[in-house]
Amino acid sequence: MLADDHPIVMTGFAMSLAGPDIDVVGQARSPDEVLEQHASLQPDVLVLDIRFGEALTGLDVARAILGRQPEARIVFLTQFDQDSLIKECYRIGARAFITKDCDPGELATAVRRAHAGALYFMPRIAERLASLSVQGDMSPQSVLDERALEIFTLMAEGLTNAEIADRLSVSSKTISNASQAIKDKLGVNRAADITRLAVRYGLLQA
Repeated sequence: MLADDHPIVMTGFAMSLAGPDIDVVGQARSPDEVLEQHASLQPDVLVLDIRFGEALTGLDVARAILGRQPEARIVFLTQFDQDSLIKECYRIGARAFITKDCDPGELATAVRRAHAGALYFMPRIAERLASLSVQGDMSPQSVLDERALEIFTLMAEGLTNAEIADRLSVSSKTISNASQAIKDKLGVNRAADITRLAVRYGLLQA
């Protein structure tokens, strides 16, 4: 089953995957369609985009599916390849991560490996993950807890402490203390550096 919000792109991948051992049994264009079709079709493998241009993302969809069906086999196919995004895909239980500039044969290989219950790393992705494991992960997702990460993301979007406090229904003093602690942990201070860091690690679109 394929899930992407660009019909032309999805049709192209469907054609490239068609073969004696792979059948495309469904195509979904929105997160809700993915959840509905996956539940009804029960495909052996789901090839899923990350960005749908809606409130829900492919990561949200994958978490929902794997939450109710841990054995589901998901291959992420996306144009985004930030290190933190790749790690999050594997952390939640995806079987493979492929970028949209891949060779069609590589996507088919990822689908077959996922069907067999194995993991598949594109060579350049595997090298980056290996490097991260040696150097250590200093991404906001690794350094900050869930609440601090939420505040960091709002800071990166350009909200003031008062605006963040109002959004989260807490005092401005609480946000002021939290934002300084976040800056200290991440080693950043200027607003522009905070935004760049959020974009780098996939928390904010450029």
